[in-house]
Amino acid sequence: MVKVPENPLKNRKGDFSPLLVVSSLLVMLYITSNVMAIKIISIGSLSLFDAGTITFPFAYMLGDVLAEIWGYKIAKKAIYITFLCNVAFIAFTSIGIILPYPEYMQKTQEAYTLVFSYVPRIVFSSLVAFLSGELVNAKVLVKIKERQKSEKHLFIRTIGSSLVGYLFDTVLFVILAFAGTVPAGDIISMIVVQYFTKAVIEAAFGTPLAYLCCAYLRRNYA
Repeated sequence: MVKVPENPLKNRKGDFSPLLVVSSLLVMLYITSNVMAIKIISIGSLSLFDAGTITFPFAYMLGDVLAEIWGYKIAKKAIYITFLCNVAFIAFTSIGIILPYPEYMQKTQEAYTLVFSYVPRIVFSSLVAFLSGELVNAKVLVKIKERQKSEKHLFIRTIGSSLVGYLFDTVLFVILAFAGTVPAGDIISMIVVQYFTKAVIEAAFGTPLAYLCCAYLRRNYA
């Protein structure tokens, strides 16, 4: 079987670490996705999904790159760091709500509070879903690669692992966040729409970007 290397210094040239860049982008994309999730995208009277659904597949793409180039152990560490950074982001922006402010900043304070007043259940659901989905995604990609015994056909690994990861992420999030408060039919609809939207974005945009990233890293830093 093809073994995925677990060397954190692999693909490093001089003082530039592509691992640091990819990990930083993963953190940025996940936090961005959570902020964008405040906006709901709709067509007419039909609410489809939150805006974070658009950027979230790119976070998964970077998870694919981490697992493909550096292996599961390194990918897992980057995912844990991303998780902790998001917890810190939530904690500090929440503190910002209760800090005193001048009267002339009232409207700004109201807008800030509206954006960063997190619903505890939603936050918990999001964190659990992200951690579970990303870890499963990285693990499945590595397992598929070991079975393939080749670095070819990356799309099978990226799309296959993401389909499993999205299943964990989407089902866990929707059920943990809305069970008991939203009709069962709506929960099923939310799961289906979000799952397939993420899958389509992954296949159409995430996988081609993963090909470009992996090819660049192997060519310049292997």
